[in-house]
Amino acid sequence: MRESSLPERLISYDTSTLEGIRAAAEFVTGWLEARDVEVAGAVHNGRPLLAATVGAEQGPTVVLHGHLDVVPGRPEQFHPRVEGDRLVGRGAYDMKGALAAMMSATLDIAEQRAVRVHFLCVCDEESDESGERASDLLVQRGYRGDFAITGEPTELRIGVQAKGVLAVRLEVSGRAAHGSTPWLGDNAILKAVDTFQSIRALPFARESSELFDRPSINVGRILGGDALNKVPDRCAMDVDVRYLPGQDPGEILAAIAALPDVAVTELVRREPAIVDGRDPFVRTLAEVVAESMPPDRVSVGRDGASDAVSFLAAGVPAVEFGPQGGGHHGPDEWVSISSLDRYRTALVEFLRLVPERLRPARLHVA
Repeated sequence: MRESSLPERLISYDTSTLEGIRAAAEFVTGWLEARDVEVAGAVHNGRPLLAATVGAEQGPTVVLHGHLDVVPGRPEQFHPRVEGDRLVGRGAYDMKGALAAMMSATLDIAEQRAVRVHFLCVCDEESDESGERASDLLVQRGYRGDFAITGEPTELRIGVQAKGVLAVRLEVSGRAAHGSTPWLGDNAILKAVDTFQSIRALPFARESSELFDRPSINVGRILGGDALNKVPDRCAMDVDVRYLPGQDPGEILAAIAALPDVAVTELVRREPAIVDGRDPFVRTLAEVVAESMPPDRVSVGRDGASDAVSFLAAGVPAVEFGPQGGGHHGPDEWVSISSLDRYRTALVEFLRLVPERLRPARLHVA
């Protein structure tokens, strides 16, 4: 089977929709069970989640974790195409390529009895809804381990840190007037733009850390005005702040709320991901990665958030590690086909090294 065949099939499902998510989850289940890997399915907030366990009955346990859902794309983006070494399509890089490689690696490692592997697949990682995530539920149900890998895009590097998330809705108030005399009003849309620039000028936005140059601040949605010939007196703006490890999201929220003529509502808050690079599992994975990557480029901080925090909150060291590619969430998202082979091989080699190199003091039996 071509290395791109399985991710191509996954990309063909429009998993920005619930219908597409359900169909893709059924395919993943069928693909694994046709190869004698039993899959446990459940539903969380109306979306499917999948779990499969292979390998040893007990002993060192590693979680391979991925997500099927994607951000919305144009219809043609769900018709994958191959351009040289690039597989192009929505979700190719974030993260159906990695998910396909994890499915294959799970099959590769299924018959050995030295390490236990949980393959977990969720469908709400891209959701901006607050509340408990499917990954949180899986952890609660015992699908944890001594180490977890989530296949977010990292260019075959190990993501030992990721920014936290603070998403807020800003209600900016102004003063209505006739559109022909805008000087008599106070345009809330223009004020919202000024407010966003003020957020970017706050002290927290200029801070940096060892792995990050700065926080990320983006306007994701904006809605204002109710008539063409009227100066708008209300504007709602959703701002996505990705703050640095060590920064206080409460202080950031307070600083935004202190801006004039703004009412702030918190939409989503997620903690940063931080794992010790000296962790023996991380060092073993780094040893595998270093075979094809300069040692000084093995560890990386990721601007995006991920469900790695679900495992970290449960005391399980978790990193982000994915194949090479680019353009995720963009119009020409792609993953390197050759890197999918290297990624799958690295996962399998790491899993086979775990029992030899590591003797965890505390082993999970779930």
